Amino acid sequence: MSHPKIKSTTVCAVVHNGQVAIGADGQATMGNTVAKSNVRKIRKLADGKIVLGFAGSTADAFTLMERFDEKLGTYGGNMKRAAIELAKDWRMDRYLRRLEAMMIVANKEEVLVISGTGDVLEPDNGVATIGSGSMYAQSAALALKKHAPNLTAKEMVEESLHIAADICIYTNHNLIVETVAE
Repeated sequence: MSHPKIKSTTVCAVVHNGQVAIGADGQATMGNTVAKSNVRKIRKLADGKIVLGFAGSTADAFTLMERFDEKLGTYGGNMKRAAIELAKDWRMDRYLRRLEAMMIVANKEEVLVISGTGDVLEPDNGVATIGSGSMYAQSAALALKKHAPNLTAKEMVEESLHIAADICIYTNHNLIVETVAE
């Protein structure tokens, strides 16, 4: 008997006017049922200097988050180097290769998307999204950056996630949004 996979989420990060914010909704689904509505998918690392958001299997994401934190320690807090090393391990290691999750990591200078295919991507436009509602949140965030530059990065993330939640059935309005500490 196979168990339905737990999936869900929309994670959005925005770099705007010297600010970096990252947020996620709180929904986890099992098959076509909401399993939990207030999952915390955003975590602060390195004394709040790095913020991480994940989408996909929660257990897999926690495993990857722990590995990323170890890599940060190994490489002296260098986020980009830690991300690249994690992506290499994720792709090559037999155990890690089976993990089904994606992550966005951010510090005060940059935002990176890390995937199990070995990708470490830095968005050109200061917007990174992952998860089931990612394209809705990305579209909203890009429009807000262009047409509402008076908003803060945090406000853009919040509004983008609310727009995604209005459209995507795997995204809800229970948001956690964090900013990156200086």
